[in-house]
Amino acid sequence: MPDVLRVGIIGAGDFGAQHARAISTLEGVCLVAASRTSEAALAEFTRTYGGKGYTDYRDLLAQGDVDAVVIATPHHLHTSVVEAAAVAGKHILLEKPMAPTLAECDAMLAVVEARGVRLMVGHTSHFVPAYQRAKALLDSGELGEVIYAHSTMIRPWMTPNRRDWHLDRTSGGGMWLTIGVHVIDQLRWLAAAPVASVTAELQTRFHRQEADDVGVALLRFRNRTTATAVCIGYRTGVFSFVTDVTCSEGLLRIDHAKGTFVGRGETWQQVPGSAAEDWMAQGLVREWQAFAGALASGDPMPITGDYARQVMEVAFAAEVSAEQRREVAIA
Repeated sequence: MPDVLRVGIIGAGDFGAQHARAISTLEGVCLVAASRTSEAALAEFTRTYGGKGYTDYRDLLAQGDVDAVVIATPHHLHTSVVEAAAVAGKHILLEKPMAPTLAECDAMLAVVEARGVRLMVGHTSHFVPAYQRAKALLDSGELGEVIYAHSTMIRPWMTPNRRDWHLDRTSGGGMWLTIGVHVIDQLRWLAAAPVASVTAELQTRFHRQEADDVGVALLRFRNRTTATAVCIGYRTGVFSFVTDVTCSEGLLRIDHAKGTFVGRGETWQQVPGSAAEDWMAQGLVREWQAFAGALASGDPMPITGDYARQVMEVAFAAEVSAEQRREVAIA
């Protein structure tokens, strides 16, 4: 790898801009290109963040000065862009969810292996200070065995960046695939074990759309941990994004912004350095540091394609469970 990792952003929209801001803070990582189908929006993006603009991402991939790409396109376009990037020899940071079907996840894994490029999937919670502190505590064994966990994200669904494709499951939309993968990932990571089975209920209760806006799932892990995952996209309410973990030697409460708290002796104690009002910005910066560092060192990616596939397998099993109204085992 060169001394400076030269990056192209494919999908230079709202979240692409967040990636561009994170990249701008780092030494050794440089934004050199961006693509978006809207010529006017692309021109504004490159004026703000730099790099050369391409309305066709395939033209971006043809450039020899691009070492790696971040793919932040609509979910149903992920697979074709990943495949093209791999064929072009570009390393890939892919936004979640990995893909709308398990077959597409498998196709991605096959093409990156065949082409010898590196893939990381952007489950940003792994890099948010509150979750990093919580994971370190759990891994240390200080709190004993994880018995039960609950992760919830309750938020407005019709935010300014919501697009038509978000409202249709056939294009990878819905609250469960868009947001639910966050809570599944957090629980899978903190439990440190694969999911054995899922029982779920997915509904459309708040909005007129061809996708869910309510998802609730019971997860049973192979290490006997039990967890509940809840994601709700309300019409009006109050934002809540919290994970609670019950361990044999104490409790954890994890709030992205307020930080991590340990519960013992009927009191909560905040873990130093865990609070971050700008948790998303910090998470993305650390995510890019991890991605660039793994490319430079040759070490395994901190979030591999295989791990991301496990998250998606749980998400899809929940959909089957909700449709067939039964518990679904995961092989």
